[in-house]
Amino acid sequence: MRYAHEVGKVRAAERALMARLPEGALMERAAAGLAAVCARLLPRVYGTRVVLLVGGGDNGGDALYAGARLARRGARVVALTAGRSAHAGGVAALRAAGGRTAPVGDPPGAAVAAELDAAELIIDGLTGIGGSGALREPHAALARLASRAPGTVVACDVPSGVDAGTGEVRGETVHADVTVTFGTHKPGLLVDPGAARCGVVELVDIGLGADLPDPDVVAARPDDVRPPAPGPESDKYRRGVVGIIAGSGAYPGAAVLSAGGGVRGGAGMVRFASDEHAVELVRQARPETVTTIIEPGPDVLERVGRVQAWVVGPGLGAGERAESLVGAVLGADVPVLVDADGLNAVSRSDALRRALLRRERPTVLTPHAGELSRLVGVPRDAIEARRLEHARRAADELGATVLLKGSTTLVAETDRPVRVNRTGTPWLATAGTGDVLSGLIGALLAGGMAALEAAAAGAYLHGLAARLAAGRAGAEAPISAEDVLAALPDAFRTLD
Repeated sequence: MRYAHEVGKVRAAERALMARLPEGALMERAAAGLAAVCARLLPRVYGTRVVLLVGGGDNGGDALYAGARLARRGARVVALTAGRSAHAGGVAALRAAGGRTAPVGDPPGAAVAAELDAAELIIDGLTGIGGSGALREPHAALARLASRAPGTVVACDVPSGVDAGTGEVRGETVHADVTVTFGTHKPGLLVDPGAARCGVVELVDIGLGADLPDPDVVAARPDDVRPPAPGPESDKYRRGVVGIIAGSGAYPGAAVLSAGGGVRGGAGMVRFASDEHAVELVRQARPETVTTIIEPGPDVLERVGRVQAWVVGPGLGAGERAESLVGAVLGADVPVLVDADGLNAVSRSDALRRALLRRERPTVLTPHAGELSRLVGVPRDAIEARRLEHARRAADELGATVLLKGSTTLVAETDRPVRVNRTGTPWLATAGTGDVLSGLIGALLAGGMAALEAAAAGAYLHGLAARLAAGRAGAEAPISAEDVLAALPDAFRTLD
């Protein structure tokens, strides 16, 4: 796992460590790590033009001390100081090493733009992890100029303009090629829109480990999402039976795709139920499924058969039929995943919301920002701006595991670190891929994975399958939901 901690916890850990170290030692550790990464990015250090963007906080000090180290190796370093008072010790160290400083006016003049355009490396130390809200001038102008400059941009701890705690972005930001962060990742480095400004994130160990509490956000690596493998004694029932209720006359494709996700997701058996047309399509496309034609009624689930988890919602459409089927599944005494039209049914019906809140078994909800907006009554743009906050709040309010889809997929559960997944690709933004994800996570739930782990593993494998499908011919190309389905076995094989 990659672990991320909220800013307040990082600050507390830094204070605890600094109390045990000589004055300035922690900043020197950070600067040494920053300078080492910068040196690796350059074909050579000697003679390289390096520009430091220096604000008034500790990140400006980190940049100045790192600049001093590069200057001692022969780099031509200039610090553009935009804060009211740059770190005095860092300024002295830079000048002693042969670097120079130049104040930045408001607005920055042509000489500042020329320095940035000529730089081979730019180190952003304008703001730190405590910064929030939009950058003010001249910082905003410097961020804009640096992001457009041809040289490599390295952010110190977090790109200026990105909220380190949430990933929120307001106004101008530095668009970094590399972000060097200290001690631990910060949530805003892993969560969009901020994560999109970070480039490659390099973690420098400065000794905070013993003083850090449990993480607030974690990002999975392959070993962290491995589903349980079948053993010699496995049979189709022990591997897990997932029940899927999906599709309708208007949206029959969702039936085929969600059933395919269940099959490709490793379920021992997929029981699929819907109206006659959807069932017939699934029989043709997925003959290994066990199908049942159903209409809403008091014993609808019993007619389908015994399962270890239910998936409901993809392509159900609107109206009483959808609400009745969702209500039946919410009353089941097994883990349940609700997606798409199932989520819309819950957002329309107070009775279904009460049924959701009454559930004692695990429930996974898989909304995109628009669906979550309807579920929790928050504008979509607010959710997209502060995805981490709203995923957590929804998990608390709805008593469920919430998988918020998007460029950064988040999986939130009350009192657990939020799982972040970034294996996807923009090509996933196409009809039907969410249906595949529903069936896949349903299979993992039926196989015995806990809700948070199943949702996180499903998101990881789904995103990886999309990348594999999009990149089969070299550079990424458009894909369909069927392409994602076909690539799922390859995604599973990467975990071996």
